[in-house]
Parts: sequence; structure tokens; C-alpha cells
Amino acid sequence: MNAVIPKQFLLISGEPLLMHTIRAFHNYNKDIAILLALPESHTGTWSDLCRVHAFTIPHRITPGGKTRFGSVKNALEMLPHEGLVAVHDGARPLVSEELIRRTFHTAAITGNAIPVLPVSESLREVVNGKSYPADRSRFRIVQTPQVFSTHLLKKAYASVPGDEYADDATVLELSGETIHLVEGDPRNIKITVMADMELAEAMMNK
Repeated sequence: MNAVIPKQFLLISGEPLLMHTIRAFHNYNKDIAILLALPESHTGTWSDLCRVHAFTIPHRITPGGKTRFGSVKNALEMLPHEGLVAVHDGARPLVSEELIRRTFHTAAITGNAIPVLPVSESLREVVNGKSYPADRSRFRIVQTPQVFSTHLLKKAYASVPGDEYADDATVLELSGETIHLVEGDPRNIKITVMADMELAEAMMNK
């Protein structure tokens, strides 16, 4: 992002990106328990931002790990054994209530649900310096929130080796569970570069 501050604290429509993300889940269910994984060095900044922006949505903070895996594992330790847990990227502030509802509904039936989108661009696979056309119909783009039965995800995180995994569905799959897909949302973009910030602002204003 080439930004002076972490991207989750950058302003979109006059408010830190992360506040939009948290509000989306709060609007879906006012009783939902929200855990925010943050590096300990960022907690003071976050507290200051909450005060400046009068942000009062209830949430708890858990120390972020060195990797995504570590952050999620720390948060899982603060949760009860039963129920459902949604793991979401803080940098996806445009997640809709409908997408949250869809993933929770499916996970309540199947034990897990992850939103995906079809690939709209042509793909080529690069192997040893050579490229080959790939059948894009065989691939899906993965989004969050990824929703799981809490006890299954806790069990998976306690049993898999290492800590370098692309997402939580991969961790659960390694424990022997089948992953269930639901329709994603093309508006649920992940803020990665400054152009994404501009797009997100335009979408929010619209």
C-alpha cells in the first residue's frame, strides 16, 4: 500500500477501514461476539481511533500472531467449544449482510461454508518457465467470511503441523473434513493496493 499507517486504519468514507468491517457483522447480528486480532503494537492506535471516531460497537481484542494461522489460533482459544465461528479478513469492509447470512446458514447445516467466485479471466499455468492454458472452469476465487463449527476448527488448528496455510478452510480440510462452497459476492473485495481503496470508497458512496 506504501502507506504510513497499516491499511486497516486508513480512512474510507471518513472512517477507518476496520470499523466498516466490524459494523457489517454487528449489523447482521447485534448479539454476535466480535474478536479482533491485532498486533500488540497496534492496540494503542486502535483505542485512540475508537475514541476519535466514537466507535462503540462491542468487541474484544486478541493478540495477533506472526502469521494468519497464529492470529486465528489465538482468537479460537478465547471462544467456547460449541457454536459457529466466522473468520474474516479485516481488509474486506464491503462484506454484505446477505453474504454473512448465507455462509452462517450453510455452515449450520454442513459444519462449514466458504464463499467463492468463478474465475472470469483467462488463466495460464507456468511450469519451469513455460506457460500452458488452464481450464478456468475448474477454479474458484476464495473469499471470507469462512464459517465453521467452532469445535471442528479448534480441533483442526490443534492437530495440523506448521503454520503456513492460505486460509482456514485449508486447515480444516487437512483434518479430514469436506469443504462446502457457497456463492460469493464480487463486491466483497479485499483491500490490497491503493486503487482498491478508491474503488471501495466509490462503492460505499454509491
